[in-house]
Amino acid sequence: MNNLFKAAFIIAGKDLYSEWRTKQVVTTMLIFSGLVIVTFSFAFDPSNNAVRAIIPGLIWVITIFSAILGLNRSFLSETKNDNLYGMIVSPTDPSSIYLGKVIANFTFVLIVQLISIPVLFLLFDFRFLGHLPLFIAVVVLGTFGFISVGTFLAALAANSKSSEMLLPILLFPIVSPIIIAAVQATKILLVDLEQISSAISWMQLMGVYNLVFFVLCLILFEYVLEV
Repeated sequence: MNNLFKAAFIIAGKDLYSEWRTKQVVTTMLIFSGLVIVTFSFAFDPSNNAVRAIIPGLIWVITIFSAILGLNRSFLSETKNDNLYGMIVSPTDPSSIYLGKVIANFTFVLIVQLISIPVLFLLFDFRFLGHLPLFIAVVVLGTFGFISVGTFLAALAANSKSSEMLLPILLFPIVSPIIIAAVQATKILLVDLEQISSAISWMQLMGVYNLVFFVLCLILFEYVLEV
């Protein structure tokens, strides 16, 4: 177990260090997020109270589509010079590759969220009066569920010639429950705190989804590498 986590952190550290040097993935994700925020800020009047209802959806639009940009590059970068093959034949558990990629992708998306969500609130003149710890928990749970499944499917689609098209087709039907739960919980915590018990119920659903799919992906990842 210690070797599993040690190898996973090494792989994640390698991806994070590579991103620190090139700044390609996070920069691309931030540019996309900024474009979405600016476009919607001009499309809707921030002074209109009805606009508050679209902010929860915008948070997850930014998260989902910027994450896909990072997921597409996660394993495509490893296909160059047969880096992925080197990881497969190395004396490490294949699950550590998956876990390391999840950690790296999750970190990239969190960085984008830490920057884009405050900018979104600022441009829409949105005063956060909700439950901050629960809001952070919803963002983390929703992002982790999306990334854990997305990383698994990104590895599955990496060997396809049309991997950038194949990944969203495979991903969206599977992650629909976590997206719906995340949007609903976020909406309650930002707009309608009186129904906070419903938000907790959505969070419980997200927790069960994350646990089931993360364990399944961890177990099945070895077989994906053999495809």
